[in-house]
Amino acid sequence: MTLYEFLLLAEPQQYDEVLNKSGIYLDNHINGNHRYNLYAIDKFFVEVEYNNTENKIVGLRSFKTGSILDWYSNLIKTLFLI
Repeated sequence: MTLYEFLLLAEPQQYDEVLNKSGIYLDNHINGNHRYNLYAIDKFFVEVEYNNTENKIVGLRSFKTGSILDWYSNLIKTLFLI
């Protein structure tokens, strides 16, 4: 699946694709009451944001590169060195 194909999916199908089908969990980080999980699908990434206080998913962002990856830079560097 390409990023473009992923973006064409309705939001419920995007969550299903990430969490139940193609998403490979890579890492997470916590910022205050929010936890951000990083997943890989083919050649792009999806970040799922959770509200720890309310115990629910807040949103998701899909991307190939950019500043969002800075939070996960040590993991990404390790993956590409292997």
